[in-house]
Amino acid sequence: MLDIKKIRADFPILSREVNGKPLVYLDNGASAQKPQVVIDAITTAYSHEYANVHRGLHYLSNLATEKYEAVRGTIARFLGVADENQIVLNSGTTEGINMVAYGWAMPRMEAGDEIILSVMEHHANIVPWHFLRERQGVVLKWVDVDATGALDPQKVLDAIGPKTKLIAVTHLSNVLGTKVDVKAICEGARAKGVPVLVDGSQAAVHMPVNVDEIGCDFYAITGHKLYGPSGSGAIFVKSERLAEMRPFMGGGDMIREVSKDAVTYNDPPMKFEAGTPGIVQTIGLGVALEYMMDVGMHDIAAHEDALSSYAQQRLTGLNWLNVQGTTPDKAAIFSFTMDGAAHAHDISTILDKKGVAVRAGHHCAGPLMDHLGVTATCRASFAMYNTTDEVDALIDALELAHDLFG
Repeated sequence: MLDIKKIRADFPILSREVNGKPLVYLDNGASAQKPQVVIDAITTAYSHEYANVHRGLHYLSNLATEKYEAVRGTIARFLGVADENQIVLNSGTTEGINMVAYGWAMPRMEAGDEIILSVMEHHANIVPWHFLRERQGVVLKWVDVDATGALDPQKVLDAIGPKTKLIAVTHLSNVLGTKVDVKAICEGARAKGVPVLVDGSQAAVHMPVNVDEIGCDFYAITGHKLYGPSGSGAIFVKSERLAEMRPFMGGGDMIREVSKDAVTYNDPPMKFEAGTPGIVQTIGLGVALEYMMDVGMHDIAAHEDALSSYAQQRLTGLNWLNVQGTTPDKAAIFSFTMDGAAHAHDISTILDKKGVAVRAGHHCAGPLMDHLGVTATCRASFAMYNTTDEVDALIDALELAHDLFG
């Protein structure tokens, strides 16, 4: 069970006020706040330990390299991956998925080949595949969710045809909070010889993840949602897929030798990590993941599940509020619109006046907005440090917005 007071004390920004009101930060789906240990680690790295990695023999370079490379093992442990050499470090999920699109998919797909996507995907797991559609004639096949926002794994598997080369699916919707049974999808796809990429950006922060048990070929995460710095992240790539991939970017560190006439590449995962990386960002990510594991992922999930149930009960009690996504096992992410002419941006502005921070817009999920028949929603997304009192503050702010726009 979480000690919420202690956890909240670890996040200095939560003690501030916004517009004269205590901050109620419910925009965690976009980016989570940072605990003091992460802030301290970043400050220490820049103040006392900074140097470039991998390239120097001096003390600071060795120290920075040791701390940076240790994060690969931390990420592997966090994701339940036995072999840390299957972890490619990067700037986040967007880079990871693009690496797969350019390095693995592009060389082996031709006109008419198919990629299966769910309608819930974030643009980061859509646009790279559109590149292949535009440039190589690849076909994108879409699988819809049901009226509650649930995605039936069997519908994904039924979409597989003789031309299917990849399934790319989210583990947890950033708009609806829907949890997807990616293990079932991976088991069925593997039986048909189809690789699966999982966007774990939202799932990894809300619940325990074991990639080896899921059985996917690729699993992408992003640091800034995991209480770590922006510009940090990683992607798990199964060893056989690493062997099939060509480098996404060229530069230092991803090579062994370069001459005028030839280049010899480094071994994976270094083969896919060109140039000076986000050294301090990655070190900060490692500290953030250690913090989460110390708190306990099962305890985090249990706390957020209780928050989700309470928030769902309070929100559905507002008969003028339309909540998108009503699956009973959803994560603590709630998108909603209000009856009448109130736009999501207007609602968000009123909530901000009460110190309640939510997201408003299409949430980088255009196909899902079209499916839902809306142009924008407000989204309240919860984290381990949020409380039922903050749910109540959200409800009070929504009632004020309704009074003003009603």
